[in-house]
Amino acid sequence: MVKPQQNNERLLESERFLLKPKSGGGQLRYEVWGLVNGKKTQVTRYNIAYINPLVFSGDNGRVLGFDNAHGYHHRHFMGQVEAVEFESYEATVERFQSEWSALVQSIMKDAK
Repeated sequence: MVKPQQNNERLLESERFLLKPKSGGGQLRYEVWGLVNGKKTQVTRYNIAYINPLVFSGDNGRVLGFDNAHGYHHRHFMGQVEAVEFESYEATVERFQSEWSALVQSIMKDAK
């Protein structure tokens, strides 16, 4: 497990969802760290990924992902990395889920 970068930073979420073949196979991974001050939570680091080595074997099987490692917000897709505008963590999750859903539909269509 990754250690917090700051003393008061804590792991807020660490989820792994194994997907059945009819849902595209692979796994979805969500890791989020942040600061909690009373009722307010500030996300400081995140890593969201769709991992499926049967779709893409490079980048440790990461087909699609978003994170803010290396000091900037960026998107991974089939081994390519591009900087992205950051609005909020919630908006990033929505974008990821939308892109993942479209990607799985395309994969399933091509498999038929």
